[in-house]
Amino acid sequence: MPRAAIIILDGVGAGEMPDAASYGDEGSNTLKNLARAVGGLDLPTLEGMGLGNIIEIEGVPRKEKPVASWGRMAERSAGKDTITGHWEMTGIISEKPFPTYPNGFPPEIIEKFERRIGRSVLWNKPASGTEIIRELGEEHMRTGQPIVYTSADSVFQIAAHEDIISVEELYRMCKAAREILTPPHNVCRVIARPFVGPPFVRTYLRKDFALTPPEDTVLDMLCKNGIEVWSVGKVCDMYGKRGFTRCIKSAGNADGMEKLSEVLTEFLNGLIFINLVDFDTLYGHRNNTEGFSSALEAFDTWLATFIPKLGEEDFLFITADHGCDPTTPSTDHSREYVPVLFYNNKLQPKDLGLRETFMDLGVTVAEIFQIKGFKKGKSFLGTS
Repeated sequence: MPRAAIIILDGVGAGEMPDAASYGDEGSNTLKNLARAVGGLDLPTLEGMGLGNIIEIEGVPRKEKPVASWGRMAERSAGKDTITGHWEMTGIISEKPFPTYPNGFPPEIIEKFERRIGRSVLWNKPASGTEIIRELGEEHMRTGQPIVYTSADSVFQIAAHEDIISVEELYRMCKAAREILTPPHNVCRVIARPFVGPPFVRTYLRKDFALTPPEDTVLDMLCKNGIEVWSVGKVCDMYGKRGFTRCIKSAGNADGMEKLSEVLTEFLNGLIFINLVDFDTLYGHRNNTEGFSSALEAFDTWLATFIPKLGEEDFLFITADHGCDPTTPSTDHSREYVPVLFYNNKLQPKDLGLRETFMDLGVTVAEIFQIKGFKKGKSFLGTS
C-alpha cells in the first residue's frame, strides 16, 4: 500500500481570485508580493519542483524540467478561512460563509457564555491576538476575566494567562462556547489562546474547537477502509478530530517538520496530513515580510532533506488553504488561488493547470488509495 503526505503551507496564496474584490482582497498575491517586498526569495528545492512555473515569483524562475507536477487550485467554497479550505480539499463545499462578527458577538451569546463560565469577559470585539493581550493583559490578570475577541474570520477566541486561568480551564471554557454557538451563530472555530508573561506572548498550547464536517470527507472514507490517517499540528482540530487514526501535536513549523520526518520512519502506509501554521499566524497576520520569507526558506531547506526519504510508492502534495498576503494593509486572510505541487518519483511531471476546486486534491488521494466511492473533483493523475 502506498504512503502519501499532504503539507499545507498555511496562508501561502498564489494570486487573487476573480471574486477577491468582494472580500476586500483585490491585489493580493502572497507569493508574488512577498518576493517583491524582500527583493526575491531563495527557494531552490521548491524551484526545482516547479513553484516558479505556477506564477511569476522574483528569485524563483521557471524550470524547463521540474521534478514535480505544478498548478494552482481555485476555491469553490464561499469564504477564505482555514476550515473552509481544509474541508474543500477533502470533499466539502461550503456554499455559505460561516458567520463573522465585525462588531463583536451579540449580547445573547456573551451573556449565556458568562453564565456558563461564571465570569464576565473583556473586550468582545475584533482584535489582533498579539495586540489585545498587550493591551488587556494586566487588566485580565487583575480581574481574572478572560479576553474574548474575534477577527475577520469566523472565530470566537478566548485568551487567558496560564497562571490566572489554567489551560485545562480555558479548554473547558472553549467547549462551553462551542456548545452555545449553534445556528445562526455556528461560528467555524472556537480557539483557546493561552499566553504567559509579562512581556505577554502566546504559547503553542493553542487549541481549536471546530465544527465537524456535515458529511464524510475522504479522510473518513480512508479510515472506514482500514487505512491509517495521521495528522501533525492543528489539522486534526480542523475536522473536530474526525477522520484520523492518530493526531500528533506540534509547536510551530520547525517542530512540525521535525515530527513529520520522525514519523515517516514508523508510518509504513497511509496518509499523513500536516499544517505548517507559522506562515499565517506569526507572519501573514502580522504583515511581517522578513519573517514570512525566512520561514519559507527554512521550509525549503528542510524539504531538501525530506524528499530523498520518499520511495517509489510515496506521494507528496504541497499546497495552501488560503492566502495571507503580508504586504497589503489588511492583516487578515486573502481570497487567493493556492499553489499545488504533486510529487512521486515514478510519475512524469506535468502542468496541472488551473484547477476548478480544491477537491481535486482529495479525489487524487482517493485514487492513490483506491477508494471507489469518492468522485468529487478531477484527479491529478488524469484518470477520474
